[in-house]
Amino acid sequence: MNYIGISHSPQETEEIGSKLAESCGGRVIALVGDLGAGKTALIRGIARALGYEGNVTSPTFAIVNDYRAGGRTVLYHMDIYRLDADGLDDIGWEDYLAAGVPIAVEWAENAEELMPADAIRVHISGSGEEPRMISVNIP
Repeated sequence: MNYIGISHSPQETEEIGSKLAESCGGRVIALVGDLGAGKTALIRGIARALGYEGNVTSPTFAIVNDYRAGGRTVLYHMDIYRLDADGLDDIGWEDYLAAGVPIAVEWAENAEELMPADAIRVHISGSGEEPRMISVNIP
């Protein structure tokens, strides 16, 4: 399934993320987009739709945020801007994959070779105040 849409605000980007959550299952959501494109806003929408009510921020320095609802992890959120495939392996990538919950990966292009074949691919283009073009490919 492919989706291409335009978002005019962070709230619209979150709404697209919320709809995307229905298709996530335990898959990787591989996000690509420039700094400030709206990757975290989209993930915020996914997290909310999965029941997480807390703050959603990009884990730029922490690398991974674990979002929990009802006492269980509903989403892992990774920012691998500073990592490559070896670095992702070093933080236990295989263990995260084995957890069976969605994993949203910002800057997924930095470790493309580790993204599973069934990963949901999201590309967001646009910056500043301009609308965002969001394309989603769900294999």
